[in-house]
Amino acid sequence: MQPTWQWWKLLHTIGSTYGNRQVFLTVWETVLVNQDEKIATLPVNLDLGQFFAAIRVRLASASERRLTLLRQVGMDPEVMPAQIDEMVWPEEDPVDYVARMALTKARAVWEPHVPLVLGADTAVVCDQEILGKPENVEHAVAMLTRLSGRWHRVLTGVALCKADDPHGMVQVVETRVCFKSLTNQEIRSYVATKEPLDKAGAYAIQGVGAFMVARVEGSYSGVVGLPLFETLELVRNYGLTFPETK
Repeated sequence: MQPTWQWWKLLHTIGSTYGNRQVFLTVWETVLVNQDEKIATLPVNLDLGQFFAAIRVRLASASERRLTLLRQVGMDPEVMPAQIDEMVWPEEDPVDYVARMALTKARAVWEPHVPLVLGADTAVVCDQEILGKPENVEHAVAMLTRLSGRWHRVLTGVALCKADDPHGMVQVVETRVCFKSLTNQEIRSYVATKEPLDKAGAYAIQGVGAFMVARVEGSYSGVVGLPLFETLELVRNYGLTFPETK
């Protein structure tokens, strides 16, 4: 028998006195109920750190970078990497590709007793071509030579599935990145660190590769692997309301 899910909100209004000033705090508590399973149980005097720590989420990714970003805002997700076919379809648009990958990952590890499942996929795109992980050292050199002195796009798809919605919702975040003009020596010295060899586009903006990045327009965390602002907005769209002071 499938569990019965329901959303419910409790409005708490508390009066607190600071000197002669009356301050009213209004906090919406949003809970997804399925026996003992909840997305979050939010106390009235919640601060943002406690709010994010209370959210129960499964991360459909083995990426240490995404895990670190979620922990940065206080979340402690369950990690369950999705095993899927990541082949790009013929003539598939890069935006469609990262959206499809993010949703496919989230759906692959969805279970009805898990409150939220988060899937994400990041692609480096140059001249409408997705640049995956380099096959070897020379391939990494060729990728970085191609990106040298010009702009490229980094697309990250973020998908959320909740327990009663295995289809989920997805958003794609685009960030533009500009590399400085690189010498062959700089490129080969960077590749020699081995950092680029397991990275899409052959670089890591959060690592040594930062020396190449002249400008970023958009989400820095999106380039790292998970756009935090947009991810947390998706969580809010699923019914969790941030605590507010009025």
